Amino acid sequence: MADTVLYEVSDGLATITLNRPEAMNAMNIATKVAFRDAARTAADDEAVRAILLTAAGDRAFCVGQDLKEHIGLLASDKQSGSGQTMSTVREHYNPIVRALTGAAKPVVAAVNGVAAGAGFGFALAADYRIVADTAAFNTSFAGVALTADSGISWTLPRVIGPSRAADLLLFPRSITAQEAYEWGIANRVVPAAELRAEAQKVARSLAEGPTVAYAALKESLAYGLSHTLDETLEKEDELQARAGASEDHGIAVQAFVNKEKPKYLGR
Repeated sequence: MADTVLYEVSDGLATITLNRPEAMNAMNIATKVAFRDAARTAADDEAVRAILLTAAGDRAFCVGQDLKEHIGLLASDKQSGSGQTMSTVREHYNPIVRALTGAAKPVVAAVNGVAAGAGFGFALAADYRIVADTAAFNTSFAGVALTADSGISWTLPRVIGPSRAADLLLFPRSITAQEAYEWGIANRVVPAAELRAEAQKVARSLAEGPTVAYAALKESLAYGLSHTLDETLEKEDELQARAGASEDHGIAVQAFVNKEKPKYLGR
């Protein structure tokens, strides 16, 4: 994978690090391809039990599309008449979001700075967001005469409600880490100097947890957003049977009886 995205697996935790701090981790083509491949690899690897998404530097998590590269590609499109530049949504952004949201394991985003445009969308694709107190969020799209992508028109209204989502999309502006916490975007806000250590602690805790149950929880939450109560009750029954048949469940029950900390196998 390109060095614009770093990928490491240790003790069941896959860490994906966006690594263009000099460009505020903006998404050029090389970064998008590497991020897409890393997200898919982490999602598909059965040895990976949790994913930590983070970024290098202290200014930005990801400011979305690299507009310096983008303007050159648009000029090339105009000259050739190909119109290929905007296919990046289908070829790169959509697969990244699908890999993160569809992974049968928890995804933690450690948001160290500005998360704008697609970067905001990537953060929202995680299951848990731990945010530096210096971070900020901005939809950005309308500011460059674009509509939402990276799943943000689906995730954002479900997190903060349709009215606030429309406000942030129609009138792009930065919201602080504290506002993000109050609105439900951030699960936790920590001092910037403590972010990496705290995010590692959260992600490693999940990597050591009941993987089968976590996968079922993700599936259940996603299902419930678009189905009736009766349909969701049926789905919960199906998923509970799956979790109940796992080795992890037996380990957890025995550990409870023995008053011990369970040591999960992830199966």
